[in-house]
Amino acid sequence: MIIGIGVDLVKISRIEKAGKGHQGFLERVFTQKERDYCSRQKFPAQHFAARFASKEAVLKAFGTGLSAGMKWTDIEVLHGEGGGPIVNISGAAKDLADLKGIRSVMLSYSHDEGYAVAQAVLIGTAHGSVSGALSDRS
Repeated sequence: MIIGIGVDLVKISRIEKAGKGHQGFLERVFTQKERDYCSRQKFPAQHFAARFASKEAVLKAFGTGLSAGMKWTDIEVLHGEGGGPIVNISGAAKDLADLKGIRSVMLSYSHDEGYAVAQAVLIGTAHGSVSGALSDRS
């Protein structure tokens, strides 16, 4: 069952500027594994931007944004064995995922022409009633 969906679009230059101009931005937002991977790429900023958009998309899918004690690094975007993205959730984000019955996160992202985009779908089991459900009013 789909628990939530989220999408985000970010300007690559915005993330590049934040990484160069704001002390600690990369460390605050990205895990060591994410920083290592992105830094090894020919154009690191586009990879950082795709991960930033991914984290935002996951937070939007949760319906909470960055709240309830969550940190950026609670959501980690890496590559799976086949090369596709995988999402690791820890800390307060993991607690919320458990509370909402989320069992997995499907993620797709891309970057091109100065932008990075990501879409996240949270998959799990229903707990309680589904908010925003449609009813038959006939």
